Amino acid sequence: MHPTLAPQLLDPLTLGRLTGLASFDPAVVVDDFSTPEAVAALADTEVILSSWGCPPIDEGVLAAAPQLRAVIHAAGSVKHHVTDACWERGLQVTSAAWANALPVAEYTVAAVLFANKQILRLAAEYRQHRAPGDWIHSHPTIGNYRRTVGIVGASRIGRRVIELLRPYDLDLLLHDPYLDAGQAAVLGTRPVGLDELCEQSDVVSVHAPELPATRHLIDRRRLALMKDGATLINTSRGSLIDQDALIEELAADRLNAVLDVTTPDVLPADSPLYDLPNVLLTPHAAGSLGSELHRMAGAAADELARYAAGLPFAHPVLPQDIHRSA
Repeated sequence: MHPTLAPQLLDPLTLGRLTGLASFDPAVVVDDFSTPEAVAALADTEVILSSWGCPPIDEGVLAAAPQLRAVIHAAGSVKHHVTDACWERGLQVTSAAWANALPVAEYTVAAVLFANKQILRLAAEYRQHRAPGDWIHSHPTIGNYRRTVGIVGASRIGRRVIELLRPYDLDLLLHDPYLDAGQAAVLGTRPVGLDELCEQSDVVSVHAPELPATRHLIDRRRLALMKDGATLINTSRGSLIDQDALIEELAADRLNAVLDVTTPDVLPADSPLYDLPNVLLTPHAAGSLGSELHRMAGAAADELARYAAGLPFAHPVLPQDIHRSA
């Protein structure tokens, strides 16, 4: 992991748990497995505790770590560092993706409720006029009552968003090619095709994984299907949206957007997305930050405790699931 991340991730309580469970040296934090310090540590390492910034665990790393048996990832996706060689070695792998999903879902729910209330537009008008306004008559269509929200992807985050939105008076649509109608009904949603979801939703929230098949999943044609005044929320990956087509729709003031991810992840300074009044743009901040990092570290400590006790991981990552995960 990034050396600067470790002290933010490992709060004193979790650090105490980790040192009590294993021979754990918090001073050994590496983002390059080829350094002499890393090679020396790998020689007798049984478990790698990883997080953001972990380099790939490839054949060379595995050769230097003959006792390595498990990777416990205190973050989300393991695709960037758990290689095919790890699966061939038979390593056990677990991830705190479930813990990182919680703040993303909370961000999304807040965005959905604010979007239907048209908070950005109301706040801008109030700031401009600085006087009483007839909001009831000037904005007769705002509000969350009986609005339709479309969820694209029944991922961990998508399912948590559905769970958190269920108490509200919303019609929840779901598109996920891996779910049948019965499974969608159990979640409290109505399964629909993606075109229908785009056409009917007041808010479309994207929670599908980044895969070759999902590039520009929301393309120019599907953006055109969305209602005038609808909002697109993306907390997944920027590649899932045709960003150029979205900018055109936003510049025409036909759609609104809440974007926590873009292409590239950090936009150039002249991107219109910074300045469009109908866009809420955040710097990939929906996931774990601040105190939320401690939840992921705690999840990793829980898994290490299970490993030390000879129990299977509670949240294993399996090689057969990698092809459809984030």
